[in-house]
Amino acid sequence: MKSSPTVSVVRLSGVIAASGRGLNDAGIGPVLEKAFRRRKPAAVALVINSPGGSPVQSSLIGARIRRLSEEKKVPVYAFVEDVAASGGYWLAVAADEIWVDPSSVVGSIGVISSQFGFSELIGRHGIERRVYTAGKSKSMLDPFQAEKPADVKRLKEMLSDIHDTFKAHIRERRGEKLQSGRDLFTGEIWVGEKAVEVGLADGIGHMVPRMKEIFGEKVKFQNFGRRKGLLSRFGVKIVSEALDGIEERAQYARFGL
Repeated sequence: MKSSPTVSVVRLSGVIAASGRGLNDAGIGPVLEKAFRRRKPAAVALVINSPGGSPVQSSLIGARIRRLSEEKKVPVYAFVEDVAASGGYWLAVAADEIWVDPSSVVGSIGVISSQFGFSELIGRHGIERRVYTAGKSKSMLDPFQAEKPADVKRLKEMLSDIHDTFKAHIRERRGEKLQSGRDLFTGEIWVGEKAVEVGLADGIGHMVPRMKEIFGEKVKFQNFGRRKGLLSRFGVKIVSEALDGIEERAQYARFGL
């Protein structure tokens, strides 16, 4: 008897970061591998809720999704919950179609770098900063030294290079779907239907009803996710996780969430 089609569901949630509890390729990679390979799914559904983060980890995860999709010939659908911005949107465009809620925040196609400067603060307290390097650019953007124009110029060049890579990725994946005659790469964000209008999303829709429309009422869903560590299972919290949580809240707050 012919079995009902199955859709593998993978949640991509949180700040994208190489360390801590962030979303990264090392952690989510094995999950994606299982989702694409187990019992030949009819499709993989990505449930995305991420304000972005590391451009490298975003690229690694997105590339893995595309590689598995092409190897296994399995289509990928992205369903955005609260936000898919910056690196979160990078993940979304790895899918063949992007579906959003009417209130989903999408976009922020840009690159940002921020930090604090403490040179005047330590000076007022009689603290002297001593740095010795071999290589004139080795101490670039030291927060305990006065900002140097050459360092700022170099940083902006680096951000521009990453931004160019980001834009090329969006153009490659979305192509003619993007609204012509409008710059969509300024870091601006769009909500729901407006994201569809400019071509950053394919429509308004939620995962279960949309998958039933495509694969029939009898479609089954199989969830794949990362296993919690032993400490997390027993509710044990450590200081690093608390700090990661603060950083994550700050990232979401940029989009009013």
